[in-house]
Amino acid sequence: MDDSETLSVGLAGVGSLGIRLGRQFEELDGSELVALADVNEQSLADAGAELSVPASAQYLDYERMLDEQPLDAVGIATPNGLHYRQASAALDRDLHVLCEKPLATSVDDAHDLWARAEDSDRTFMVGYQRHFNPAYDLARERWALGDREPRFITGEITHDWQSYYETMEDWRMDPELSGGGHLLNVGTHVVDAILWTTGLTPTHVNAYVDFHDDDQVFDRQSSTIIEFEEGAMANVSDTGVVARTREHVHIWDEEGAVYLEGREWDDRTGTTIDADGTEHDPYSGYDRRLSKGRAFLDAVETGEDPPATALDGLKAVAVTMAAYESGRRNERLALTEEFPVLDGVFE
Repeated sequence: MDDSETLSVGLAGVGSLGIRLGRQFEELDGSELVALADVNEQSLADAGAELSVPASAQYLDYERMLDEQPLDAVGIATPNGLHYRQASAALDRDLHVLCEKPLATSVDDAHDLWARAEDSDRTFMVGYQRHFNPAYDLARERWALGDREPRFITGEITHDWQSYYETMEDWRMDPELSGGGHLLNVGTHVVDAILWTTGLTPTHVNAYVDFHDDDQVFDRQSSTIIEFEEGAMANVSDTGVVARTREHVHIWDEEGAVYLEGREWDDRTGTTIDADGTEHDPYSGYDRRLSKGRAFLDAVETGEDPPATALDGLKAVAVTMAAYESGRRNERLALTEEFPVLDGVFE
């Protein structure tokens, strides 16, 4: 993009994730961060000072920002329960959208955003950062874009949310803002990674979910079996009640496997295993600090699909919400029977 094509971006949400996203729009060629919105006045002022956005372009009301600022795009880094309304408002104004995960907190809302994104000529991207990681891209090239057939998949993510469960004071423990517990907020990365790298079509979900609250909204940990139309099976284990963060996604086919591994929130790595059991390390590093914003700007410029689409977001929400309902009812669920709006969408 030249200077005349610089994208004017407004940012909703100035927590730690929003600040990181805002820095990308501030630093990358092709975009300018021109406005901020957040419900916390002090956080808004602090973010404005850090990101060089003047007080005149700082808003406590998100839709007022959309109406008063000459924007081309918005980045949405607010609590989960606000994503649907805020993304919808941006699409109503014909803006490009980068929405952090999860896409929404219900399958119906996620489906509506997907349908609207499909009908729009604007770029709509979901902020799943593993879509920019060469290790995960290696797995996608092998299966979703290749000719091999996955047979067996395991995914695991561990994380420490214990203080949230003890105090119940963080927004993640507000059912209206969070929409779920650890699986929706963190485990979604592993669910999405499995769906995206394999390209498989999920059909059934059977889950055990350990809920923290009597209303069965906030899961502490879970074990989910995902069945696929192509005959493969995935086992996903998620917990928010352990001391450290680790991530593992292992995908096997008849010729070997790819192991995707992560420690804390450091870069994820990839190792291939051939049919003889020999391990190979194909991973190469990348600049993830600016990768999300760069991918979004590239998609806007070229008009091509972004690395993480609204359909990717819908798939992850559908599997996650089916896992919650399966856990509540102790039943194996068929996705299209539980959510008729999905009929034909994943084919």
